[in-house]
Amino acid sequence: MESLVYVNGNFVPRSEAKVSVFDRGYLYGDGVFEGIRGYDGRVFRLDQHLERLYRGAKAIALEVPLTPEELRDVILETVRRNALRDCYVRAVLSRGEGDLGLDPRNCHFPATVVVIADTIALYPKEVYEDGLEVIACVTRRNMPTAIDPQIKSLNYLNNILARIEVSRAGAHEGLMLNQQGYVAEATGDNVFIWREQRLMTPPAHAGLLDGITRQVVLELAEEMDLPVREEMFTLYQVYSADECFLTGTAAEIVPVSRVDGRVIGDGKPGPITKRLTARFKEVTVTEGVPVG
Repeated sequence: MESLVYVNGNFVPRSEAKVSVFDRGYLYGDGVFEGIRGYDGRVFRLDQHLERLYRGAKAIALEVPLTPEELRDVILETVRRNALRDCYVRAVLSRGEGDLGLDPRNCHFPATVVVIADTIALYPKEVYEDGLEVIACVTRRNMPTAIDPQIKSLNYLNNILARIEVSRAGAHEGLMLNQQGYVAEATGDNVFIWREQRLMTPPAHAGLLDGITRQVVLELAEEMDLPVREEMFTLYQVYSADECFLTGTAAEIVPVSRVDGRVIGDGKPGPITKRLTARFKEVTVTEGVPVG
């Protein structure tokens, strides 16, 4: 059975889900999006995702034709109509159809709203058992004064250019540094290290997207009485870390075994990574908004 996609007020078969070639999301990457996970019939951290989505829309002066409550209902209905228990939801807002110029005032139609519900497996099972091969990318993270990484925009070219480096190197992922040379995040995930008996992750002002899964891990670390600090660190501190892992909605918590050829710890997922992963799995199936 073909999946259904929500497009501007209607649920249509995937093959019929279309937007105009004059849509500014297509022409300019002018919009924002969220990736959201569902576990065992519940949508995980839905309200936090919606809050970030609407903050991003406000930051780019995009007027959303639905209230957060209305979009919340649309997301749940999209999951229901596709009869999914474990899923990945993509909510996309673009400024909508306009002309070929840059001026958004020439958009004479409401913003485009699309919600897709499907399944996802970002990495094979063995990666979670053996760890990721990671490189440091030459491509630097966008400066917050240019395009703020806190805005989860449809323009992902910065990340894609780094991802091209990763693919050509034959690695799984890549770390992106900020303009000052500090670690910011991976091409699609946040980064944590365990070093000197404390958990460390770059602060938001390092130039990163403050991930929802990142927030969950910080909460779990506090719950588990793990010393945790948001602070700047360099590749040296990653190379010499006892453990390293990445976090993201699609990736969840995924261990890192090597960075630029340097073995992290003993080259296998460490005890802190395992503890956090186990607790994260417990939380995902007990929290969340029931699909109904």
